[in-house]
Amino acid sequence: MVKKSLHNPVYFEEIIQRISLLNKNTPKRWGKMNVSQMLKHCELVLKVPLRKIVLPHINVLFQTIGAATKIEMQVFNNGIPRNMPTFQKLIVNFECDFDESKTNLLNTLKDFRTASEHKELPDRHRLFGTMTEKDWGFLEYKHLDHHLKQFNV
Repeated sequence: MVKKSLHNPVYFEEIIQRISLLNKNTPKRWGKMNVSQMLKHCELVLKVPLRKIVLPHINVLFQTIGAATKIEMQVFNNGIPRNMPTFQKLIVNFECDFDESKTNLLNTLKDFRTASEHKELPDRHRLFGTMTEKDWGFLEYKHLDHHLKQFNV
């Protein structure tokens, strides 16, 4: 079973290519966000390990669910469920410029890769708990894959 990660140059480029297939009129298969909002959301999520967005503390029940979800995804190589709740700071329910959102996501992806190469990613996540470089690459790939599938790419 292949576990794709943003740390692997092949899968990093796969994500870049899939993003390049999107246009401002790409229809969604599910969810509330349009394609521009999805790109902005993915950028915001990638800013968490770059320490540009700090997520709020959550209660121990959600921490436990998050840690269990991380383990389940790693063991079974599962994807992220549709319409899964997210942190308020990461919700994009406002209009976004497609070209700007796409450019910003691609730049933030490169920043993530650089931070990872320099071993600068944090060792904790508010929801998923203890994190390794490997965890970050795997979970960020899964998140991007989830949303790209949402728009059929």
